[in-house]
Amino acid sequence: MKKSKIMTVLASAVLAVWILSTAIATPILFRPFYYLHIDYLELPGISGKEAAQIEQAYNEIVDYCIGLSGKFSAGDFPFSPQGAQHFQDVRHLFQLNLVLLALSILVLGLLWLICKKCRLTAYRFLGFGPLFWASASLLTVFAVVSVLASLNFNTAFTIFHKLFFPGKNNWILSYKTDPIISVLPQVFFRNCALLILGVMVVLCVVFICIDIRKRKKLVLVHA
Repeated sequence: MKKSKIMTVLASAVLAVWILSTAIATPILFRPFYYLHIDYLELPGISGKEAAQIEQAYNEIVDYCIGLSGKFSAGDFPFSPQGAQHFQDVRHLFQLNLVLLALSILVLGLLWLICKKCRLTAYRFLGFGPLFWASASLLTVFAVVSVLASLNFNTAFTIFHKLFFPGKNNWILSYKTDPIISVLPQVFFRNCALLILGVMVVLCVVFICIDIRKRKKLVLVHA
C-alpha cells in the first residue's frame, strides 16, 4: 500500500477535532453530571427552589442551547432580555461544537473509505501515525492551558468569555434580574472544565497507547 503524508496530516487534524468536540459535548449531553451538583452544592437552599424545579430549568436551558427547543426558557426562573441574549450566544457555540463533532465523524469515515479504495495508508512520521500526533498535540496544548487555568480559574473564566463572546458583557448576569445564575455557579463550570479535560486525556492516552503498540509491531515485522 502507498504511504500518504497528506492523509496523515488530514487524519491527525480531523481526529484532534473529534477528540476535542467529543470531550466538550460530554458535559453538555450528559445531564446527570449537573444533577449531581444540585444537592452537592446545596442549590435548593441558595436559590429557594426545589431540586425538581432546578432540574427542569436546567433541562429547558440545555434543550434550547442544543437546538431541541426554539425558544429560551428557564423553568420557574425569570430572566432578562440580556440573559436570554447570552444563552442565545451560548446556543451558537454549543451547536457549532455538535456540528464539528458530526462533521469530524463523517470526514474520518470518508478518509477511511478513500484509503481503502485507493489502497493508501497513513505515513508514520518518526514512526508514529495520526492517532499519536492528534493526541500528543492536544495534550501538549491543553497541558499549558490547564496549568494557566489552575493558577487562577477566575481569571481564566473571564478570559474564556471575552474570547468567545467578543465585545459583549451580557454574560455578566445579575442574581436580581437573572436568578438562574444562582444554580449555575462557577464551581459547576470549573467541574465541567475538569470533566472535559478528563475525557480528552483518557481518549488521548488510549489512542497514544494504541499507536505505540502498532509501532512496536511494525518494528518487529521489519526487524
